[in-house]
Amino acid sequence: MTQLTIFLAKLIGLYCIIVALTMMSRKQAAVAAIESLIANPPLVLLVEVLGLACGLAMIIGHNIWSGGALAVVVTLIGWLMAIRGAVLLALSPEAMAKLFRGLKYEKYFYVYTAGTLILGIYLTVAAFRG
Repeated sequence: MTQLTIFLAKLIGLYCIIVALTMMSRKQAAVAAIESLIANPPLVLLVEVLGLACGLAMIIGHNIWSGGALAVVVTLIGWLMAIRGAVLLALSPEAMAKLFRGLKYEKYFYVYTAGTLILGIYLTVAAFRG
C-alpha cells in the first residue's frame, strides 16, 4: 500500500465521518442547504467544477487498480467524483432538480448519510491500520 493511498484514505475517510455525523445531527439544516444549492445553478456549477477537478486530480495521482481493497476503493472514489462532476455539469438546472427529486433526498436522508459514514469508517480504520 502506497503512502498516497494511506494519505487519501485518511483524508477522505475522516472527511466522510465528520460530514456524515454533522449532517445527521442537523438534518433539517442539511436538507435545506442541499435544496438551496440545487435551486442556485451558478453555485451548482462551481461545486461541480470543483468536484470534477478533485476527481481528476485523484485519477491522475492515484489510478491504482491493484495492491489491495483500500487502493482500489480510493481509486474508485476518484473516478466516481470525476464522473459525477462531468455528468452533473452536463445536466440542465431543470434536469438537476428532477434528479434530486427522484433521489428523494429528504426521505432517504439517513440512508445516504449512513452510506457516507460507513465508507468513512472503512477508509479511516483501514488507513490507520495500514
